[in-house]
Amino acid sequence: MLIERAGCVGREEELVELASRLALTRASGSAAVLVLADPGLGKTALLRGLADRATTTSLKARAGAWEQDSPGAVLRQLLGEAAPADPVAASDLLIARAAAGAGEEPGLVLVDDADLADTRSLQAIASALRRHPDAPVLVVLTATRSTPFLGEIAAETVRIEGLDAAAVGELASLRGRVLHPAMAEVLTRHTAGNPRDAVALLDELPASSWARPDTQLPAPVHVREEVELALAGCGADGCALAEAFAILGEDASLAQAATLAGLEDPLSAVDALVAAGLVRTTSDHRPRWRTPLVGVAVLATMGARRAADAHQRAASIVDDEVRRARHLVAATPLPDAGLADEVARLAQRRGDEGAWAEAAALYRDSSRLTEDPVRRDDRLIRSVDALVAAGDGMGAAALVPIVESLRETPLRDAVLAYLAILRGRATEAEVRLKRAWDIVNADREPETAALIATRHVLHSLALCRGDELVTWADRAISLAGRDSAAGVEAAAIRGLGLAMAGRFEEAHEAYALAARRVGHSAQTQRVTMGRGWLDVLSDEPDEARSRLEGITDPRVLGGSTRISMWALAWLARVQFLTGEGDAALQTVAAGRALADESGIALVTPLLEWTATETHLLRGSWEEAARTARAAEVGAQGYEIMRVPALLARARIAEARSDFRAVLRILEPLAQASAGSALAEPAIWPWAETYAAALIAESRLEEADDFLRPHETRAREEEHRSAQARLATARGRWHGARGDLAGVRDTFDRALGLLDGMPLRYERARITFAYGQALRRAGRRRDAEALLSSARDLWDGLGALTYVDAAQRELRAGGVRAPRGQRGPVDLTPQEETVAEMVASGLSNREVAAQLFVSPKTVQYHLTRIYAKLGVRSRTELAAMAAEPTEEP
Repeated sequence: MLIERAGCVGREEELVELASRLALTRASGSAAVLVLADPGLGKTALLRGLADRATTTSLKARAGAWEQDSPGAVLRQLLGEAAPADPVAASDLLIARAAAGAGEEPGLVLVDDADLADTRSLQAIASALRRHPDAPVLVVLTATRSTPFLGEIAAETVRIEGLDAAAVGELASLRGRVLHPAMAEVLTRHTAGNPRDAVALLDELPASSWARPDTQLPAPVHVREEVELALAGCGADGCALAEAFAILGEDASLAQAATLAGLEDPLSAVDALVAAGLVRTTSDHRPRWRTPLVGVAVLATMGARRAADAHQRAASIVDDEVRRARHLVAATPLPDAGLADEVARLAQRRGDEGAWAEAAALYRDSSRLTEDPVRRDDRLIRSVDALVAAGDGMGAAALVPIVESLRETPLRDAVLAYLAILRGRATEAEVRLKRAWDIVNADREPETAALIATRHVLHSLALCRGDELVTWADRAISLAGRDSAAGVEAAAIRGLGLAMAGRFEEAHEAYALAARRVGHSAQTQRVTMGRGWLDVLSDEPDEARSRLEGITDPRVLGGSTRISMWALAWLARVQFLTGEGDAALQTVAAGRALADESGIALVTPLLEWTATETHLLRGSWEEAARTARAAEVGAQGYEIMRVPALLARARIAEARSDFRAVLRILEPLAQASAGSALAEPAIWPWAETYAAALIAESRLEEADDFLRPHETRAREEEHRSAQARLATARGRWHGARGDLAGVRDTFDRALGLLDGMPLRYERARITFAYGQALRRAGRRRDAEALLSSARDLWDGLGALTYVDAAQRELRAGGVRAPRGQRGPVDLTPQEETVAEMVASGLSNREVAAQLFVSPKTVQYHLTRIYAKLGVRSRTELAAMAAEPTEEP
């Protein structure tokens, strides 16, 4: 019924929803859907896209305000002729035409701007739906606002919102403009994603306007004309209040705007602006522009001189020092050394406090007001550095060509390295950081040297080099002082370096000290994130959750998007480990959204690792494969990216019992040198998986040699979950050697180590492995109890993949399925398990690996299965398994 995708940019979800509703009329009968959207959001384009997609011929009409008093005006468009005056007769004719035009397909009736339609036409549509409930016809009405009659006709409503930045970028390319993602984001925010306004600006502005994301975009011509016309009817007080809000910004209070406008009683002016459709009011008497562009257009009507004078007056009204400074800057069109220095000092102070987004804007303003080229460039570079610190990697990346064109300085190289780190470009960051450190004179420029050292700290964190991280952090603190911005930033990460070096007790002490020193500011976000990350690594999930949940929104305390992304990644990990799969996936989705918005790639693999494991538990193999691929994209530079990507792939291979693939995937980690954070069992949970794969491949001596140093390290650090994971592998090793006492002692110790900890995922894995080992040792009764417990634990986690695996283990151990679930031929439980696995496509070797038996044993069972079922091959067995079971 549907053809190729129509040219309706950014509306795929709405098109799919409407197309699905059209198809549904075959079974459910006639229906109507109301599509609501503000002007310019694409109602007409959506209807055109739906009509293009449908193979049926649609009846179309567009209502007009001038035809509202013309009875049957919309019907005439739909039918192509004058309609009967009787709405009932008209409704019968409308359904007949819709069905005739559709042939065997559902009929489609499209009415644009239905809120302007004449009453008789709407009555006919309503009657058509009521009188012909079984007709396969869908009516789609669009409107700017709903009315009681439209709500009565349409049982369902689809609301269209503004386009996202990706769709706006696609629109731009269709207009011959290739926008940097940061510029697409700016245009999207500026227009609230309104495609009509975005297209107008793309057509009206020259190419140079789209080169820098800090460009001040105007309102489109049609918006300016609409606003000028509306203001003409608002009176002097209304215009004055509108101009005051345009100058002060929407976050201004009504009292401040009234003061700037010179109004003692502003409510009449507010009423005038509301009546003109320029603003909406809130319960706290704080008017809001109908769209952001209205405020921009009002500002344009003032002219440069009046706007500058108003900004000068506004500076004396606002009480926030940043807003005051920005008003003074807006009132100053030419270089002003004194004001530039004042704004630069404020920018540094706000940066020291961690308000990086504000610092970025202030440094940019200061640069514009600075005449000396060296100082002007320095302030521009600091503006980009603050953008990166705020997590606006996309905006910073758009300014890279400008920064690279400037004279080389240590600061310039450090800023470019900083951005390279966030984009996951380890080699580029290494080169730029080395160059910056080589050319800086720490005696003359200790603050710049300290800043470079803090970038080395982040670089070392991403490389998982704990000792190196601590060295650079101490260097930064020594150069700038413990209470400086660089010192606080270094201290916020230093504890993680200590943990990566296995010095957990020192790490906790370091964070306790840092938390006391930082107080309550945006810098708190960094220290809290580091402590939360450390809590995850230290088996303290409840503490981690309480810290991380409060810092996932970068707007809190004016913090950083990058820090919020780290917090989301580790919060998702906590949620996964404690069995909250739905919450983990929601947190991952929030992290992905920040990654897309900011252009930061460094944290994405951490997010996708958790998503992969969650999907895998639930049996969503395709989703698991997709997220594992997403983790791999660009994950070759930094260990903080590469390791989660490898772990995601290894977990999929393990779930498929492809132990050779597990070994191949994790081999790079197994080669990590002693003392590396990659070899720290408490940091990355891969050693147990690698050892289990060695054991499954009967490489017992290698497994023993591999496990010993990891076990020693985990024991020395008294890390409980790491010891428990490694004990699981050691228990498997004892089982493979036939040492039943060793199996029991080791697994009992593993479970005991988890006592009192809410790590439901780890407990389920260990219990399942314990049951497998006992079943293989022939202790079926004990194995049954453990495997049943594991099955229940997996079921509580929603882990369908492992519920099935536990059930197979139980059957392989001789536990029969309930009588009603058995087939007509009475296979033994072991034979049922083998038959099910072979029918699913597994080879004898793969079945043997999952059941801990030899391939010869699998073949023995298979021969008996063939004889009992009367089949001669694996293909026939699979075909028999696919046949539907008859109901009794």
